[in-house]
Amino acid sequence: MILKAFKAKSNQKYINKLLNARRVAVSNTKMETVGVILNISEYSDFEAFRAFFKSLGLQQAKTKIIAFVEDPKDSNVLWDTYFNPKDFGWKGKINNIDLQSFIDTQFDVLISFYSESHLELDLITASSNANFKVGITNEDDRLYDLMIDVKTKDFNVFKTELKKYLTVLNKL
Repeated sequence: MILKAFKAKSNQKYINKLLNARRVAVSNTKMETVGVILNISEYSDFEAFRAFFKSLGLQQAKTKIIAFVEDPKDSNVLWDTYFNPKDFGWKGKINNIDLQSFIDTQFDVLISFYSESHLELDLITASSNANFKVGITNEDDRLYDLMIDVKTKDFNVFKTELKKYLTVLNKL
């Protein structure tokens, strides 16, 4: 139990280090690649995101969706990639190859679609090499370039608002 607390503190320090060193350099390029981080306990409809991206004209091969599950037994083989707290080590170390690949991918837009703050979700968002980060939580505004204040159950409102802002920012 004590080790978990030390590990969490170690990872939080790593997140703070990443966020303090982050330099926002959002480019004006059109959106071609998108990554999505979901918390399965809040929202689990992968197909809604796929349909939304298809309506925006994005190819499915250029989108990647990953999901966070508290218990690995809750995972589903149909998901793109899932991760759980056991995939994280000390000082921000990632022990999952698929997750590390997701972080290293240079997405044009990263969508963090979760409202409950989890250290693991924040670590992935902070570590990501994405050019433009969109979130729906207000826990730490250093994580995102754009925050849309909606609940996870209001996906249609989120789609409308995201499309509006991406159009204004010349990403679409």
